[in-house]
Amino acid sequence: MLRGTCNRTRVPREGSILVTPFLEAGMYDAIVAARAVVCGSGGLTGHMQSLCRGRGIPVLRVDEADLADLVGEVTLYLESASIVVGPEESAPPGTGRSAMDDLGSACAVIADLQDITTINSSGPDAARVESFFIREEFLCLALGLSPLDAMAGGPAGITAYGQAIGGRLRGFVEALLPGQRLILRMLDLRSDHAAEVSEIAPVAVEPNPEMGLHGARWLLRSVAYRDALHVVLSTLRKHLGDQADRVVLSVPFVRDETEFVQLRAHLDLPDEAPLSAFVETPSAVYATPAMCAAGVSELFVGIKDLVQFYLAADRGNHLVADSYSTRHPAVLDGVRRVVECSRAAGTPVRVFSLASDLDHYLEHLPTPDGYMMCTAELRQLLLRHSTRT
Repeated sequence: MLRGTCNRTRVPREGSILVTPFLEAGMYDAIVAARAVVCGSGGLTGHMQSLCRGRGIPVLRVDEADLADLVGEVTLYLESASIVVGPEESAPPGTGRSAMDDLGSACAVIADLQDITTINSSGPDAARVESFFIREEFLCLALGLSPLDAMAGGPAGITAYGQAIGGRLRGFVEALLPGQRLILRMLDLRSDHAAEVSEIAPVAVEPNPEMGLHGARWLLRSVAYRDALHVVLSTLRKHLGDQADRVVLSVPFVRDETEFVQLRAHLDLPDEAPLSAFVETPSAVYATPAMCAAGVSELFVGIKDLVQFYLAADRGNHLVADSYSTRHPAVLDGVRRVVECSRAAGTPVRVFSLASDLDHYLEHLPTPDGYMMCTAELRQLLLRHSTRT
């Protein structure tokens, strides 16, 4: 349960309850300033909803017609997903058991630098977090960058973009504890999101952006991004020296081993540089043995996208939320295949989990090298475990 004053604007108001018909990238500042979000559309694992989850910002969905009633001070009851206008008495906090002992080498899914500080200040168990995963597009949001506009700005724009991203990542690396790494998931900007943050670069209108030109497909076509990535890496090397190796690149939304090999060649990375990949489609599940043989350094299983493609249920559409199941047997069968094939090949593999699914995955899946969790949920596990040991 939490209380706050409704904010029905895009202006950031610290500690408010953001009330909006829908979430979009242009609302980033208002979102990260909010204590909670109430919206009228969108699935539980849409991209901006995932940003909220990572920052520990609850998102409640209500009928859009009811949004008009949410004014002034409101009380949100998160467990029952209900809202009361006006102040209410506090409810006792819930409890849950810790699964830290079974979590493996944990990876925290972060949205900005403060999330690393949040995890690493969570007590002695913070050392269990071996890596942090950040989306490049979240770096852009925090920096106020339009990546496509930068890529369209010629050599000067490309250089400025690469230096800005590299400079931001430098601060991330400096916040790491000994033995920790940073996983940079390279730019994966869907056309609908790109249109929201682009003013100069032309953005194609796609009928189905989730299955359109993004991820590895887009990266393969962009020479400008390759050049910007080289600036990122050289900026890190200039300021961090060998510590720059703590930043590991990862390929988003890769289809199979052919696309992985083509992209590695296109990016023109040094032979010794590790390149990991995200398994988010059924074709990538099938291609796991071949990707391991092709030299992928590590695999990350993106449950949220796997679910929507296995079950044909849009993760951002609340109308099909009942069909979107992160525990569906077909999804778990795919995850099981990835884990078993990766372990057989000696390739590290990590699986994303919502906190509500972790016990189920621990019971029904073979053991990966570790699990990935959003910052707020992983921090709760760390704190609960430290109070019991």
